[in-house]
Amino acid sequence: MPRFSIIVPVHKVQGYLEECLDSVLGQSYRDLEVIAVDDRSPDGCPEILDAYAARDERVRVLHLAENVGLGRARNAGMPHARGDYLFFLDSDDTLTPGALRALADRLDETGDPDVLVFDYARTYWWGGTRRNVLAHLLATEDVFTAAERPEILDLLMVVWNKVYRRGFVEREGFSFPPGYYEDTPWTFPVLLSAERIAALDRICLYYRQRRRGSILSTTSRRHFDIHEQYARVFRFVDARPALAHWRPFLHAKMGEHCLDVLSKPDRLPPSDRAEFFRRTAEMFRLHRPEGARIPAELRVLEGSYAGYVLRRQAGRAGRELGRRARQVGTATAARAARIRSAPALHRPLDPCLAVYSASSHRGVLGDPAAVYRAARELAPHIRGVWVVADEEQAAGLEPDTEYVLLDSAAYRRVTERATYFVNDVNWPGALVKRPGSVHVHTHQGTPLLYAGADLLDKPGARLGLDVPQMLRRADRWDHSLVANRHSELVWERAFPCHFTSLRSGSPRNDVLVGAGPEQGRAARARLGLPEGDTVVLYAPARRDYRRGGLVERIDPARFAADLGPGHTLVVRLDPSLADGPARGLGLTELHRRGVLVDATDEPCVQDVMLASDVLVTDYASLLFDYANLDRPIVVHADDLGAVAASRGVYFDITAEAPGHVSRSYRELAWLFASGTWRDEEAARLRAAFRERFCEFDDGRAAERVVRTLMLGEPVPEAAPAAGPAARVPSQATGRDALPASS
Repeated sequence: MPRFSIIVPVHKVQGYLEECLDSVLGQSYRDLEVIAVDDRSPDGCPEILDAYAARDERVRVLHLAENVGLGRARNAGMPHARGDYLFFLDSDDTLTPGALRALADRLDETGDPDVLVFDYARTYWWGGTRRNVLAHLLATEDVFTAAERPEILDLLMVVWNKVYRRGFVEREGFSFPPGYYEDTPWTFPVLLSAERIAALDRICLYYRQRRRGSILSTTSRRHFDIHEQYARVFRFVDARPALAHWRPFLHAKMGEHCLDVLSKPDRLPPSDRAEFFRRTAEMFRLHRPEGARIPAELRVLEGSYAGYVLRRQAGRAGRELGRRARQVGTATAARAARIRSAPALHRPLDPCLAVYSASSHRGVLGDPAAVYRAARELAPHIRGVWVVADEEQAAGLEPDTEYVLLDSAAYRRVTERATYFVNDVNWPGALVKRPGSVHVHTHQGTPLLYAGADLLDKPGARLGLDVPQMLRRADRWDHSLVANRHSELVWERAFPCHFTSLRSGSPRNDVLVGAGPEQGRAARARLGLPEGDTVVLYAPARRDYRRGGLVERIDPARFAADLGPGHTLVVRLDPSLADGPARGLGLTELHRRGVLVDATDEPCVQDVMLASDVLVTDYASLLFDYANLDRPIVVHADDLGAVAASRGVYFDITAEAPGHVSRSYRELAWLFASGTWRDEEAARLRAAFRERFCEFDDGRAAERVVRTLMLGEPVPEAAPAAGPAARVPSQATGRDALPASS
């Protein structure tokens, strides 16, 4: 008996069917059967299904004699299901890698609930991907009922974002009715009847958004079907007195759903819209629970269609007036800001005021943070103020950190008077550089991938970037901090502006230079990592050849398993991927289950590096910082050609690597299984890499910036390191750690 019976109704999807089936049959979890129901498809789908069944015994095909529609095609497949759980997968959607393993593990963990609800992401024909905006509702460890967590009913009421225990479905006699909105009378009764519901906060399915839309986006009278489907839901509730308390909720849901259909211009022919409204209003009155309070947005159903139309027109007019007012207000505000700034720009600069920002105003981070802390110690008379994007970012600051919100009146006051500006990205274009002000640009690490003007011949990589505007903003730089001569040459070419390179080293790396085992142990304790384990840090870079930037080159669950006992895998995604679908594709779930540690949100990346024994990365600038620790680095560069073509690389990292290079997962796994990752050749490569790329990192970078640029002291620039022996070496902290001299 398989764990999953995946029922796939098929009709006119020959362009998507193979991708759908491959996403199922290619899963690492193989305890499944596929019941493909050919709903009398007139295209090449029947032949495609038969070919898959001929080469994979897990696939069975039912060829229906007539087209019966999506719901009844699912019904046709259910009697043939032998699995513990039913999974209804639409034939133009796909499973994400590792989805079935994650579902199976969650089912085991929760003791086989009646229903398991999981997350999904919409994928668009133009290449975009957007995660379900209500994904946070799935972040629960509990097993519950709908009454205990009614917010679960706010999720999209579809059948394909859940798996259902077959015994529960058969006991309750659930089936799909015919019609457009067949998911509605399935999903509500199932969730209201389930005694045990579990959730999985993981993207297990890609919901394809076709360019021409789904069947529900077509213009047709068949949208009147929604009324009968909700009538079925009410009949179900009426037959079960224990569910009577759900009537007010379902009454409101029905009104919201029907008004949503009516609001879409592509759903109903214009001649049918008044009739649809009247039918909706009739049902709304018929099923209104006694004494129920009607939400304000649904009271329109108590009036006429003419009143609904007038309200819609008024709403559109109001939104248009608001839009115009905002445009006028923005222009007026800009003029007012210029008027207010004019007198201020004639007032003297404040020599004791410095303004800081990092990572697009995300908080006290990176190089600016290191300079800020050094200034507080060495130049306490200089007041430091941070610019943050919003109050949410401000909430994460230390209590004694002075800050202003971007574009606020306080922001304008400090930026009009400050003498020192320290940032690792460009300041907003509206900020005026005053004569006598000192702008220090720290960058965000040593460049491996093209930046600035070098992106002009890489149209994919500069999508959404205005390079000339970027350079105009860079014209405000006075000083560019560099950690090595490679960076110095690159920045002067990529940003052809009038600045002076300061061979200061990277201030944020001061804590790494000379760090010993005690710093590693302290970082592990703070991050909750096992002291005796070998900690492997995996930090992949964003890819420019894929919209959204996410390309999964390594299965982290498999890598963690292959590393074996005594090893802890820590994953840190590029910050630009932190809020997208990347973590929902399994990382969050693996972290919750203790398979690995997700350190993406850890604000101090230096602590993450200090806590680890070895770095696995590809093209992330993190590898240049990590080299200061003199700990092993493995470069996993299995798509270097694609990266070089799409983004551009300043040198071949595989030819000048800081350690061993893998070009396939098999090679990567072997490096760790054999212990080669930490052999003498790895140490030799690392030493040469450090000599070239860490040459100005001597542990005094932040001090040098403050003394030189803020205090005007004649502090010499960092001298190139004479080699590894000229540094204080650090040691790894895990049980597989090598002496620093190895």
